[in-house]
Amino acid sequence: MAKTPDPSSLPEVVKPSCEAIKILKGQKALVTGASSGIGEAIALALGKAGADVAVNYIADESTAQGVVEAIRKEGSRAIAVHGDVSKEADVLNVYQQMYKEFGTIDILVNNAGIQRDAPLEKMTLEHWNQVIGVNLTGQFLCAREAVKEFKRRGVRKEVSCAAGKIICMSSVHQMIPWAGHVNYASSKGGIHMLMESIAQEVAPFRIRVNSIAPGAIRTAINKSAWSTPEAYNELMKLVPYKRIGEPEDIAHCAVWLASDYADYITGTTIFIDGGMTLFPGFETGG
Repeated sequence: MAKTPDPSSLPEVVKPSCEAIKILKGQKALVTGASSGIGEAIALALGKAGADVAVNYIADESTAQGVVEAIRKEGSRAIAVHGDVSKEADVLNVYQQMYKEFGTIDILVNNAGIQRDAPLEKMTLEHWNQVIGVNLTGQFLCAREAVKEFKRRGVRKEVSCAAGKIICMSSVHQMIPWAGHVNYASSKGGIHMLMESIAQEVAPFRIRVNSIAPGAIRTAINKSAWSTPEAYNELMKLVPYKRIGEPEDIAHCAVWLASDYADYITGTTIFIDGGMTLFPGFETGG
């Protein structure tokens, strides 16, 4: 591993400031787990880019409604839709609510995810099943329903040259083991193959399926890794770019992947990790 440079010799961290462009105008999007964190940032970015957005949530309706109002202020339509993505009946209801409001779907962002961490010998079957259910089965259920609609409706050339786009939220842990988090890492490894298999199957129908794999992102799920100066400095030893990722970093990529600018991209995972995956054997991430 290369020697860590002296922080005083590095340039000041400047976070990106990207002007919103209406490259998704007329499209209808569903973002699961969109009431906070990465999902919230993606829902807002899609709305700013012109898409109408269904904001899925599981617990906090008031927070989801706050995201909806923020999207509406950008000139796009938005609704909050309750549903547990690990439950088939809930997923079907989410889509019914979305179709009632928007008529169809063009973009699915499979973002909902949870962690239930424990050493292997202390991990309960309940916690294993919860994580696999939300993180992996939930993505299967939501993708299945989206593909049904994409195939039924086909391409609308005035909206997009693709019949539909699916973005799966994975993690750097789809490729790097994470001791103490076997359920989470297994779910993300499963998402990798789920995404690639669906992409291969539906590509002839002009349906694009890709993944985003975040590294260390400033969200509540990994607050212990960045909330103190000591923790943050330790984390930066694993990030060559020397700043933590922000939810907006993921959102910018999601907007681009959902747009026709990325039309020839399918079956691909984009790692957004500041170079973290360049270091083998790290023990923290997104």
